[in-house]
Amino acid sequence: MRVLMFGWEFPPHIAGGLGTACYGLTKGLAQNGVDVTFVMPKASGDEEKDFLKIISADNVVIDSRYSEFYSLNKDVSFIEVNSKLVPYIGMDDYFNVVNQMESGVFETWREGIQRKYNFSGGYGPNLMQEIERYAMVAAEIARQEEFDIIHAHDWLTYKAGIAAKQVSGKPLVVHIHATEFDRSSEGHRNSIVYGIEHYGMNSADMVCAVSDLTRNIVIEKYGVPAERVVTLHNAVEPKTTTVVRKKNVKEKIVTFLGRVTFQKGPEYFVETAKKVLEKDDNVRFVLAGDGDIMQQVITRVAELGIADKFHFTGFLRGSDIDQMFGMSDVYVMPSISEPFGISPLEAMRAGVPVVISKQSGVSEVLKYAIKVDFWDIDATADAIYGLLHYPSLTKMLSENGKAEVDNLKWESVAAKLKRIYESVLKK
Repeated sequence: MRVLMFGWEFPPHIAGGLGTACYGLTKGLAQNGVDVTFVMPKASGDEEKDFLKIISADNVVIDSRYSEFYSLNKDVSFIEVNSKLVPYIGMDDYFNVVNQMESGVFETWREGIQRKYNFSGGYGPNLMQEIERYAMVAAEIARQEEFDIIHAHDWLTYKAGIAAKQVSGKPLVVHIHATEFDRSSEGHRNSIVYGIEHYGMNSADMVCAVSDLTRNIVIEKYGVPAERVVTLHNAVEPKTTTVVRKKNVKEKIVTFLGRVTFQKGPEYFVETAKKVLEKDDNVRFVLAGDGDIMQQVITRVAELGIADKFHFTGFLRGSDIDQMFGMSDVYVMPSISEPFGISPLEAMRAGVPVVISKQSGVSEVLKYAIKVDFWDIDATADAIYGLLHYPSLTKMLSENGKAEVDNLKWESVAAKLKRIYESVLKK
């Protein structure tokens, strides 16, 4: 079986859990005998390529006659309108354009033979433009590559997946790692992003959600029939080396690691820190990450008078994450809405006991984690205090938690995904 997969990032250069999940899933598929061609906007060249083929979209040459694909679909929140008048085309190209119009996709022809698009591969101000161009490149790749099924990760790649499906006629599986209902609060949701998500999910032959929590959102908020939505929980990559438990301060350390944004609940982490420090001053809190509400989090720490007990590391990756877990006595994930959440698995793999919100997908697969409501800072503070002061509780959760996580393997997740592919291909 051959899969044409579209993602936005891949280790070692990642901004969050999406790239980590793509790595684990593609490696797991290879272990299950599935060949994966992974397309990303801009590859760096240092990605691990032993188990998959990587295509960097900025290296793909596009025939200018096929340079722009626009889907005329009523579910999209914005529409590009083009003229049917295409100058200087031959008879074959004329019928190609007519067929495109009848199928809902229109190709504009521009003078010139070939071109490439530049991609930043990030999440900057030109993101929407890059998403559109990525879809154009995806159509060209779909013409060139041999594959059986298409797999697109999150809203950034849905248009690319749809373009590949329209060109090839092959079935499309889309993967939901987070929705606009997770990322934004009520009244602040991005209608364009929601429109792309709705378009992608309803254009797919099957939708994979990373948790039952996310599956319910897809069905209820996006109107996708329940029989076309399946839950596919994440896993964690096994650690080949042992995380060294070492710290240079005498106090206990409680860690938050993730994007400093509304969804992840860093403000609740700060309020909880204040509660814990009122009972025990021998604790330091570390917020590892960066994001759009960093300034207000820093301001709140100052307002509460706990700046001398609070540390901001910025975004961490690779060995720096291992070092942080090696220093940590407790890991906390107070997410308001977390489709899954891989970081608690990474902490447990390092032997760190975790406190996670009940409003997270990862809580569906973990037994040896303390689960609290994200808004209940008293319960969260009590859980942290208990882990810091009752060694037997800490030892039980650390040992059993590590064993539990070691059994959550990407190879098993990929085996389930392969069965999903097979069921789609039989239709």
